[in-house]
Amino acid sequence: GPMAQNMLQPIGAMGNDAPLAVLSQKPQLLYNYFKQLFAQVTNPPIDPIREEMVTSTETILGSQGNILQPGPESCRQIELETPVLSTEELAALRNLDLSDFKQETLPILFDAGSGGKGLKKALDRLFNKADKAISEGVNILILSDRGVDKDKAPIPALLAVSGLHHHLIRTGKRTEVGIVLESGEPREVHHFCTLLGFGVDAVNPYMAYESLYDLIRQGLLENMSYDRAVQGYNKAVVKGIVKVMSKMGISTIKSYRGAQIFEVLGISKEVIDTYFTWTTSRIGGIGLDIIAREAELRHATAYPAIQVNGTVLEEGGQYKWRKNGEYHMYNPETVHLLQFASKSNNYDL
Repeated sequence: GPMAQNMLQPIGAMGNDAPLAVLSQKPQLLYNYFKQLFAQVTNPPIDPIREEMVTSTETILGSQGNILQPGPESCRQIELETPVLSTEELAALRNLDLSDFKQETLPILFDAGSGGKGLKKALDRLFNKADKAISEGVNILILSDRGVDKDKAPIPALLAVSGLHHHLIRTGKRTEVGIVLESGEPREVHHFCTLLGFGVDAVNPYMAYESLYDLIRQGLLENMSYDRAVQGYNKAVVKGIVKVMSKMGISTIKSYRGAQIFEVLGISKEVIDTYFTWTTSRIGGIGLDIIAREAELRHATAYPAIQVNGTVLEEGGQYKWRKNGEYHMYNPETVHLLQFASKSNNYDL
């Protein structure tokens, strides 16, 4: 809502008193295990607001061709102003009828309840389908989790994108194809930054758009059309990505894509080496089994075994304390006890 209204990434408190993703008792999105790195000094320093002229958000889709032997065919690419695609733009991309472009949609789903083994099998199946599609001349792959139902859970989008990106690097096919993500997962600036940092070319966050539509329907975004809400949200996302890039002195999304300027906190070496190759992880952590379990817990909330009345989502409590939400170090009990201890001069309390 605030992103659509103000066209800016919302500002939160400087201190985050919620637990690290790996220590949380709540199922976490995979993005939360990744921390953005920044340069202590950038030469030259970049101010993304005042130096907007030298900052490029342009994205290209299609085969890159041989950079050592450039020719006219190397220019046959689709140029996007930003890496954030509206649902209408994705539909246009899907229905392209041009001889130089062939696109295919690959589902990023796994069997709910199959655990880490089922997740690995689904990822291997995705990589094999991508290889087959590329061999048949496909040069735009659309990874989609729209087929979610009570039996199929979405593969974490970041895992699917980065896993495929590194698979194609290993097989020498990455420059032959563009990767587009159609997912209900990404919604925050950090989500888009991690997806770009691990190789995606463009993202369609369809659930964010549907949420905006619902906010308008409920009258929570007053005097705002759906198109204006989407435009505001997209602008906020792109400005946020540029702000993050500028912390490393990077001025183009093309340079940020695949740069993996992140440190991982709480994911095992086996998962990193296979799906997030070359990313720094100092402490190790969870494997595919827990990643699958977290995805399945979120899926189970959407498709409960026992049907209950009501359509209210869980409050979450990620940003602000909520009674049944994420734990926060500073909560009402902490504050009450601190006040009581200071009034009664009880240091032990």
